[in-house]
Amino acid sequence: MTESVEETAGPAGARSPGNTPAPEGGYPAARLRLLQDEAPTGPDRRAALARLTDDWLAGLLARHGAAAGLSGTALVAVGGYGRGELSPRSDLDLLLLHDGRADAGALATLADHLWYPVWDLGLALDHSVRTPAEARKAAREDLKVQLGLLDARHLAGDPDLTAALRTTAYADWRESAPKRLPELHDLCQERAERQGELQYLLEPDLKEARGGLRDATALRAVAASWLADAPRGGLEAARTRLLDARDALHLTTGRATDRLSLQEQDQVATALGMLDADALLRQTYESARTISYAADVTWREVGRVLRARSLKPMLRGLLHGRTAGKGERSPLAEGVVELDGEAVLARTARPERDPVLVLRAAAAAAQAGLPLATHAIRRCAAATATKPLPVPWPAEAREQLVTLLGAGTHTVPVWEALEAEGIITRLLPDWERVRCRPQRNPVHTWTVDRHLVETAVRASALTRRVHRPDLLLVAALLHDIGKGWPGDHSVAGETIARDVAARLGFDARDTTVIATLVRHHLLLIETATRRDLDDPATVGAVAEAVGSTRTLELLHALTEADALATGPAAWSAWRGGLVADLVKRVAARLAGEPDTEVRGAGEPTAEQERLAIEAGRTGGPVLALHARAEAPTDAGTGPETPAPAQEPVGVELLIAVPDQPGVLPAAAGVLALHRLTVRAADLLLLDPIDDGPVLLLSWRVAAEYGSLPQADRLRADLLRALDGSLDVPARLAERERAYARRSRAVLAPPPRVTVAGGSSDTATVIEVRAQDAHGLLHRIGRALETAGVAVRSAHISTLGANAVDAFYVTGEDGAPLTDAAAHEVAVAVERALQ
Repeated sequence: MTESVEETAGPAGARSPGNTPAPEGGYPAARLRLLQDEAPTGPDRRAALARLTDDWLAGLLARHGAAAGLSGTALVAVGGYGRGELSPRSDLDLLLLHDGRADAGALATLADHLWYPVWDLGLALDHSVRTPAEARKAAREDLKVQLGLLDARHLAGDPDLTAALRTTAYADWRESAPKRLPELHDLCQERAERQGELQYLLEPDLKEARGGLRDATALRAVAASWLADAPRGGLEAARTRLLDARDALHLTTGRATDRLSLQEQDQVATALGMLDADALLRQTYESARTISYAADVTWREVGRVLRARSLKPMLRGLLHGRTAGKGERSPLAEGVVELDGEAVLARTARPERDPVLVLRAAAAAAQAGLPLATHAIRRCAAATATKPLPVPWPAEAREQLVTLLGAGTHTVPVWEALEAEGIITRLLPDWERVRCRPQRNPVHTWTVDRHLVETAVRASALTRRVHRPDLLLVAALLHDIGKGWPGDHSVAGETIARDVAARLGFDARDTTVIATLVRHHLLLIETATRRDLDDPATVGAVAEAVGSTRTLELLHALTEADALATGPAAWSAWRGGLVADLVKRVAARLAGEPDTEVRGAGEPTAEQERLAIEAGRTGGPVLALHARAEAPTDAGTGPETPAPAQEPVGVELLIAVPDQPGVLPAAAGVLALHRLTVRAADLLLLDPIDDGPVLLLSWRVAAEYGSLPQADRLRADLLRALDGSLDVPARLAERERAYARRSRAVLAPPPRVTVAGGSSDTATVIEVRAQDAHGLLHRIGRALETAGVAVRSAHISTLGANAVDAFYVTGEDGAPLTDAAAHEVAVAVERALQ
């Protein structure tokens, strides 16, 4: 239906005027034959129906216009009919154009002879009678009228009138586009809020919902403005599939409806030659997703162009030759920069040589809350087609995936952009089975694939509750991966999850944990709501299935994230309380199991001892920087065998320095100033010779972007930090302010600092879980120093965007802290991080 309407239906009981014969029998019969003929379908049938209708209406104008002696008139099709896309029950959108010289009465009589035959056939009609000047005035006053004129097509009468109208309509549209496009965007957004997203609705409106035919028409209007254009890949095919589905819906119901109701989906699927209603919905969702993605990219480009045009001419003149046309590039990650509000590839980036770049760019974009530029995605997509990631993935690829999944709500648009360009199924082939797969359970809000991503989004807010955020986020992404396979999706999903986890490069022990989480992701909620929790057998069965307190911790968080991502009916305070009660009982049952995952102080290597001796002898810091290859995954490690240590991304930096106050915050601050990300670290206190105790810090670091600094520069800055001549806190604060100006921080869950009771007999263990950030370890070290405790050892790990750190601290007397003192230290550190 066109947007330029004056009337939408004829009078009740309308009949052709007495001096006008009833509609010719030829057109109704020919129309019926065409719609019943199975030969022309899809675009061919729509075009044939449009041609048939064209000929009929042209005959009416020729006959009655000549009889009235009228000239200077033209009959024009607009809207969908103007595009030649006439569905079986589509409205006829018509404009009777005249040059203003005809007698008003004769013109009204001619209009009656055109409109009444249409009404007599029971067809809906949108019609207007205007001069070209009146049409232009109406278009200036009403955006919907202006959009309708962009599809104007001559049917009969004076072709010069129609040609002149089309020329002025396009000229007016291009002139007014800077003002009208934001108005059109607002209309699209308001309609999306009202109608929902077509790609997730069980009973979608093929026309009005977001990603439907209205949005496809809006993209044509944007292209006609010459300000921006939509990505063409698959767009026309997606629009055609939606039109085909609407045709079948019209023929099946006999009504002019655009809503694909549940009771009609099987019939429509059969009419289109599809297997079943699920196949129909999946194709519909895929089409809507293509249109929605094209709309996102196009409207983002429109905004960029309009912002650039809003610069005053004088300002543009001042910038010309210096920054005009270049834009400020702010580094986000190695090979990734921010430009004009998007994450783009750096000029030096070579995706064909760097298969991890696509994940690094996606993670950086999501963490910064920026869209990932389409041209960047397509460059990476072309590169991954010829140079895919090795299997198993290298550690950096796994880290970047976890970082992407942990970015919260910003994950969704970046993930959808990758999926639209086919990258997700290339990275994770098993994703194809769940892509756009409908879920007919009314409790579910999303398709299977979007539900998995939403679960990861929800899980990102729960990462402070678990010891391994990376395992939680990956399990969230995979927990329903078995849907689409025969049988119980949890059982099928366990097998797939093992394969995917191994593909991602997780070792055998972590793979087993992920598979267990997928297999039992419904266990807690189903047991808590359907079983007697006072029955020891109930608790025992859950404990046996879960196996360990750490897996139970992860499963509890996954259960909550899954329910929250399902829909509002899937989670409540009552359900949460039942699950928490069950978890408490199961944890008590598992409490006797030894916790082997909290490490104590290890023995130094020969090189570490050598550095410690040198530091004790010279009285100053000694550094060593080593490039280390990633350790291969031990595929043969069984679940009962201690897993090999994970190899974090980066290079090894060893620092030995005589024990003195402030070593940890000083060293961490210097690394942050040199833009080094700490992936993992260990701190040991050694007493190698009589020169006194030496702190040995073993870091695994990676450059945020650019190359690694020289070891001698690090040593010089560390010396200055220790003697107070380098104000590390001030320098870091200055850098954080600059970083905040050019980035959008992810809304991360607040930090959590706890006391790990019973983890050590010789020290108190303070555990910190927080969002990884510039200078985080420096702030933790300063807070511990201010609290008056000594750090005897520390174990630092960065899992995606999450820092999970354990500090073994003692009081001034070298003994563990009292419970009260330990609590005070934890509170102080948490306050410092907030």
